[in-house]
Amino acid sequence: MKIALFPGSFDPVTIAHVDILKRSVSLFDKVIIGIGTNSNKQPLLAIETREQILKSVFAKEPKIEVAFYEGLTIEFCKTTGAQYLLRGIRTVSDFEYEKAIAQMNHALEPSIESIFILSNPGYSSISSTIVRDILRHKGDISQFVPKEALPYLT
Repeated sequence: MKIALFPGSFDPVTIAHVDILKRSVSLFDKVIIGIGTNSNKQPLLAIETREQILKSVFAKEPKIEVAFYEGLTIEFCKTTGAQYLLRGIRTVSDFEYEKAIAQMNHALEPSIESIFILSNPGYSSISSTIVRDILRHKGDISQFVPKEALPYLT
């Protein structure tokens, strides 16, 4: 069974995340959305809220599961049996950052492969950070997040 982990903070999930997941699901038998805790970031949404949003967005996709974790992502891969780490790439700087992490993960666990999927060009400027900023300033985020997320964010 091919299992991939798509890790992130998903604070909040964006249409760019959804696009990467929808495009990747046919490649794997199961995709686990891993909601990680990032000690460098102050979250806008509680982890349980992010989990509820993701479960509602992907309610009709039987291959996608949602879970949260703490600690090293590579250790969560081992716990879940994921052989692949799935990451979206929007920009050259994303690639440089993700490449460094992939190389470190490979050093920690050579059997787990990192898979990069390029974002849809129309979504390359969308990030959770920008969406959070729009939210904090009472702006309209409806074009940047899946419709299932809106009740949790407005």
